[in-house]
Amino acid sequence: MAKAIEQPVPGITIGHALLARSRGAAESVDKVVHDGDTLNIAADGNFGVRMLGIDAPEVSFQLPGGTAFVKITDPRWTDFLADPFAPGLPPLLLRTALHDYLLTRLDKTTGPNHAELGVIATQAFRDLVTADIAEQGLTLETFKLRLAFGSEILDRYGRLLAYVNRDQKEAPRPAPYQERLLASGNAMPYFIWPNVDPFVRQEARLADAVPAPGTARELAGKGALGFARRSVRLAREGGLGLWRPNDPLKLHAFELRYLAQRRAPDRYVLDLSDDAHELMHPQSYFRIPNPEDRLYVNSEHAPLWAAKGWSVP
Repeated sequence: MAKAIEQPVPGITIGHALLARSRGAAESVDKVVHDGDTLNIAADGNFGVRMLGIDAPEVSFQLPGGTAFVKITDPRWTDFLADPFAPGLPPLLLRTALHDYLLTRLDKTTGPNHAELGVIATQAFRDLVTADIAEQGLTLETFKLRLAFGSEILDRYGRLLAYVNRDQKEAPRPAPYQERLLASGNAMPYFIWPNVDPFVRQEARLADAVPAPGTARELAGKGALGFARRSVRLAREGGLGLWRPNDPLKLHAFELRYLAQRRAPDRYVLDLSDDAHELMHPQSYFRIPNPEDRLYVNSEHAPLWAAKGWSVP
């Protein structure tokens, strides 16, 4: 499928567009060009959307050193995830504590476990969309989606960053797909600041959005973030989806990605369960036992937190 925004090589993002359309026909240049530095366009291709706040098991990813996406059901993933620190693999420098933690979750069952739950999570999302189409009495051609954006619109891969729901004018509206997947246990929480709540006014300056030191628990209970955290806790306590008691998800998707990419985690972490005045080191995320209590902060944003008074290692 052709993409309207793509990354042909790492670090380079480009877009493809048409002149703006009206009822399917191209507008005149006079209408498209609004002024000397503004024009209206229509996307030429499809958009990829990375849903904010969640992380589901991968169904395919690139093995170390490869460029092609390989299904997690492939035996090579079973072998790699049984020992991602084997001799001959590209180096991956991790702290001893994180390395030892990962070893408790890595064996010959890790790959099959991830593959199985990835299929289940994918089907759960498909079922939600299919049910919404049927409930609204629409078709694939007439069904519409509503995107709610946070502070950032695009990720490094050219995907839109958004909370996604079916488009519906009348109330009550269902919860966004992210919240529904978290509530059913079919996605893991992955809260990344500042994109934690699209339904509040975005600060003009990103520095103004940094919370005051020691207010983590207050932040954790508010708005979409608070609702999502409660949904995760209930799903976890109920053993739903990825939290199934007999064989829960062993390795989080972001862990699989950084092991395969041979790139240590680089997002700082705020513990939402206490009122500490510090961000934790990126390789200490596992010390916060419940993933709904982790708020990740990109390394490029860490200086903003430090300037606000937070302790940043």
